[in-house]
Parts: sequence; structure tokens; C-alpha cells
Amino acid sequence: MSFKLIKEKLNKFGSKKEPFLFVISYDLSKFYIEKLSELPTSIKYEFNSKEHHKTKNKKPKLEKSPISFEKYKEKFELLQEEIKKGNSYLLNLTSKTKINIDMSLDEIFENTNAKFKIRYKNLDDDFVCFSPERFIEIKKNKISTYPMKGTIDVNIPNAQARILGDVKEMAEHTMVVDLLRNDLGIIASKVRVEKFRYVENINAGDKKLLQVSSKISAQLDANWNERIGDIITSILPAGSITGTPKKKTVEILKNIEGYERDFYTGIFGVFDGENFDSAVMIRFIEKDKTGKIFYKSGGGITVDSNVDLEYKELIDKVYLPF
Repeated sequence: MSFKLIKEKLNKFGSKKEPFLFVISYDLSKFYIEKLSELPTSIKYEFNSKEHHKTKNKKPKLEKSPISFEKYKEKFELLQEEIKKGNSYLLNLTSKTKINIDMSLDEIFENTNAKFKIRYKNLDDDFVCFSPERFIEIKKNKISTYPMKGTIDVNIPNAQARILGDVKEMAEHTMVVDLLRNDLGIIASKVRVEKFRYVENINAGDKKLLQVSSKISAQLDANWNERIGDIITSILPAGSITGTPKKKTVEILKNIEGYERDFYTGIFGVFDGENFDSAVMIRFIEKDKTGKIFYKSGGGITVDSNVDLEYKELIDKVYLPF
């Protein structure tokens, strides 16, 4: 039912060229769509933010209590069995880490550096997201998506050459690009990979990372704004945070992850009346109804993945980009 409502509401606002914000959960069971002119003060967002306005000068204390290595390894091995059976080739395994931090979610929103930020609070959900990953962008009938796969510490010797030459990282990135190329083919024409595996700098709190991305684009019909809902719902959930083949991989992850992602790895975005922009909700912190705070993170698993390195990556991705 929510799938149909999401599609209808997005199409309605798009047809009227009414500027709006939308927030959609990973499994499309939860959503929020509202005119920009009627957004409540409990919902704030920033897109393509070049700088932030610091309200705190000191670095926050961040204590992490992640899933145990034993439990993570158990899930990792179950995914490897699915890969060996041929049911999937790439699966994005995620988990939630309980954290203690001496900042509120509002302060985190104000102080973090990220391309895409949202602070969202209602009766049921309370979270902040500071994502580096654009989902899709639409300008002048051209739709583009920017999958991110592969990170490395910039201080590692020959970091860029190492990440671009890594066979496992190359395979993982290529699979995601192929998946998203196929996704765009469902809704658009003249699909092409404009940039393949380019490198950007990412601020990861105490350290700097190199992030590998690609750009895939395609052509939409001139009246694309009238079917924004059809476009979005046809390609969700995002390929970069699920795996390939997508449908089967989503089923496997639901059985093995053992928790609800909710809005984590969903998407949020803005239509300004002419152009459309959106982001994948990674780098995500939520407060549950008991007041506990969790940071959700994950990484791609392939047949070549090393469990120790993947577990370390899961924990390393729990950071604040100040």
C-alpha cells in the first residue's frame, strides 16, 4: 500500500511542479513527502553543502559498542554460503552499533561536514544522516546516478594506486555499476557510463579517505516530472546498498542481518520545481524510543572478502565527519 501511495504523491507534486522534500525508508514501508513551504521545524536538510556552521569547537567523545566479531563472522559465513550457491555475487551486510556521544542529534546535524544532510524527527522516528553518496540527479531531462564502492585511508602509501588496482574492489564496483546501469535502463534511454572509478576525498572524522565512485547517465522523456514517483519506485532500493542480483539479495539480507534497517539505506531528496536531487541514507545515527543511540553501517561482501577486514570496515565507518 505504501508503495502505491509514495508513487501517487510524488507524481502529484511533480506534475504540479510543486517543490517538495521526500524521505523514504529502505523497504518503502515508511515515507514522508511534503511541500518545501510547509516543512516543520523538526525536519532540516542541506544539499551540496560547502561548509557548516560550527556550534561546538571541541571534538565529541564517541564510544562504540559494535556487534561482536563472533556474531559478525556467523553472518558473514552465511552470506558466503549464499554466494557459493550462486544466489548472489555481492551483498551489502549492515549492522547497528550502539554508541555513546556527548552531543545531541541536532548538534551532530549542525556540525558534520557532508554533501547531503538531513535531521528528521516525528513521533516514530528520530535520526540524523550525513551522507556522501548522491542517489540520482535529474537536470534538463538527463538522469544521473553516482554509485560509491571502495574506500582507503589516504595516508596508506600509494593509496590511490592500491585502491584502483585492488581486484576485489574492482569486481565489487563493477557489479554495482552494472546493476545501476540496468536500473536506469528500466526508466530511461541512452544509458551510458560517463565516468568509471574516479576518486574523491572524504572527511572521516579523525582521518581522510579516498572514495571510489562512478557516474552513469541516461535520457528521460520531457515530461519526466509527471512520473517522478514511477521513476523512483522502479529503482528502489538503491543498488549500492543491496547487491546483485538485487531482488534475491534483498531477501537474503532480510533473513541474515537480524534487524530492521528502517530509514537507514533509504533515500531522501528534493525537487525544486525544475530539478531533482537525492541521496542514499548512509552515515546514519538514530535514537530509539528508549533513548538509546545507534549508528548503522556496513560494507559489500563478495567471494573474495576477508572477514577480519570487513569487520574492521564496519566499525571504521562509525565516525563523525567534523
